[in-house]
Amino acid sequence: MQLQTERLILRDLVPDDWTAIHTYTSMPEVTTYTAWGPNTEADTQAYIQQVVDWQQEQPRQHYELGIQLQSNRTLIGGIGIHLQSTNAEIGYVLHPQYQGSGYVTEAAQALLGYAFDKLNVHRIYATCRPANTASEKVMQKLGMTREGVLRQHWYYKGEFHDSYLYSILSTEYARR
Repeated sequence: MQLQTERLILRDLVPDDWTAIHTYTSMPEVTTYTAWGPNTEADTQAYIQQVVDWQQEQPRQHYELGIQLQSNRTLIGGIGIHLQSTNAEIGYVLHPQYQGSGYVTEAAQALLGYAFDKLNVHRIYATCRPANTASEKVMQKLGMTREGVLRQHWYYKGEFHDSYLYSILSTEYARR
């Protein structure tokens, strides 16, 4: 699968992408708010294998895509959407060198459009830790509505964590 935006290519990952992905998934500053990482090389290789396996599923339920710059084909991050009946969860990660340039918002807008228009998804949601203000801003720019706080719903990295829950409905997306 591949989608294009003004500055980006969103594409299926391939096994050779693991080294580019590992450059940022191994960084503690990237994984501060994630349930994974910092990744070892084996972690990143296992992730790529899982993604390649998902690409073969029929019907496909998991879309983990690389975010690549059109200008020089550099893989700068990843974005994924995971289907659950008529709902889907979206998530994203970006190499710190490229953060703050609107790339995640641009990529997410394209993936939202694909999910609503081609996959017939009714509701897309996302979560972020309350301290992850950059991720929350992306959700707001996408037109998502904050539904509330999931209090201490997730135990990882040795403690319980809260999350903000955001969503957007297909009818809301169509009105944008």
